[in-house]
Amino acid sequence: MSLIQAENLTKVYGAGETAVVALDHVYLTVNPGEFVAVMGPSGCGKSTLLHLLGGLDRPSDGNVSIDGQPLAKMSDDAVTQLRRRKIGFVFQFFNLIPILSSVENAALPLLLDGANSAQSKQKASEWLTKVGLGHRLASRPDQLSAGQQQRVAIARALIADPMRVLADEPTGNLDTKSSDEIAGLLKQVAKAWGRAVLMVTHDPRIAAYADRIVFLKDGKIVNEAQLESRRGDNAEAVSQMMQAIV
Repeated sequence: MSLIQAENLTKVYGAGETAVVALDHVYLTVNPGEFVAVMGPSGCGKSTLLHLLGGLDRPSDGNVSIDGQPLAKMSDDAVTQLRRRKIGFVFQFFNLIPILSSVENAALPLLLDGANSAQSKQKASEWLTKVGLGHRLASRPDQLSAGQQQRVAIARALIADPMRVLADEPTGNLDTKSSDEIAGLLKQVAKAWGRAVLMVTHDPRIAAYADRIVFLKDGKIVNEAQLESRRGDNAEAVSQMMQAIV
């Protein structure tokens, strides 16, 4: 069963002559253990798609289903609870709280959900160790590199054990080395830990880490590509496919 499923997904802003169709009848599924990248020119609907899939916005038409539950039929409170427990979010800006340590930042989703503090911090320590930050548990964000801060954000996204991870330009604020490390870590999230990972990116080199790329233009899916395992060759091919739709 697909962990992320969108059917006829449409989002229109405004009405009448001023209406803007941001997403136009999109069908998309992401399966357990699959890493999918979404690419397209600026304004094509990438972030709108991610926000709808994550329940951060409501569609004008169509539906997103999580574990067979249509989000459109759920109350706002129920969607908020589902987001907190079943979807992990990773953003371009790490959104860490400056005065909190790595452990405290990573533990926040559980603490906000009413979990025991000691148990939450223990689980945060375990996830931080998994993402390579076991030696920086007590460090505040200003004591970490940008790449390390994004690792904290990924641990925070995973701490509630969601089966779905949505990443919006997760390497947009990173240098080349850190970008490769974070892209590789997201691939590990899918392959080693069995999550469905969907990543929005503008960078063909980062998209080449994915198993599949979905190309958007004017709110529609205009192409899909299943990638081979050799990432270096993939990057050039992805760049050429991206140029073809711009």
